Amino acid sequence: MNFRRFLQVMGAVLFWLAGSGPLHAQTVTVGPDSARVTTQAAPDSSRRTERLLGMRVTRPQKAALLALVLPGAGQIYNRRYWKLPLVYGAVGGTGYGLYFYQKAFREYREGKEEYARLLRDNPNATLSQLSGPRVKLETSAANLQSGLVQYRRYRDTFIAYTALAYGITILDALVDAHLRDFDISDDLGLRLDPALLPTSSPVPGTGLALTFYVK
Repeated sequence: MNFRRFLQVMGAVLFWLAGSGPLHAQTVTVGPDSARVTTQAAPDSSRRTERLLGMRVTRPQKAALLALVLPGAGQIYNRRYWKLPLVYGAVGGTGYGLYFYQKAFREYREGKEEYARLLRDNPNATLSQLSGPRVKLETSAANLQSGLVQYRRYRDTFIAYTALAYGITILDALVDAHLRDFDISDDLGLRLDPALLPTSSPVPGTGLALTFYVK
């Protein structure tokens, strides 16, 4: 798995998502006579721009880019400081697992090559002559190969875990920035009403309708 390529693609996708167009006006049903009232959407975080490295970017774009460059930076920008232990716990934990299994995989790979060289010089060479602390405890060449395959599988799994944790922190910063200035006016209410739903049969279906209205 090309981890650097994954991050590049993920960053491009998140940047594109963050640059979504402005909100359009919405129509809501109000009052007992079901009059239709058109309300203009107020400017939100997707319209407001700030400067980052000489570029004009929206708040969600800036939060996502900061989180992409440094885990937790997007949460700091959004002032969600309580999320930092979660961010560093997720990225740090999976990152350490990746480091541990990559180190073990490299030891078994180098141990296998070292054992092959020892056998060329001395057919009676044993695994206890190897320099690695783990590989020298193996009892056979088959176990050495099995350990190599096992640690490679664990390493690849933690690459995926680390990328997933990293991506979630970026997505969290992006979504949080979108919702940061989101507000619902106190003049708006929500009503739950029974409704008839059209179906392919002569008998309509039943359901519930959610209606926004102005108090």
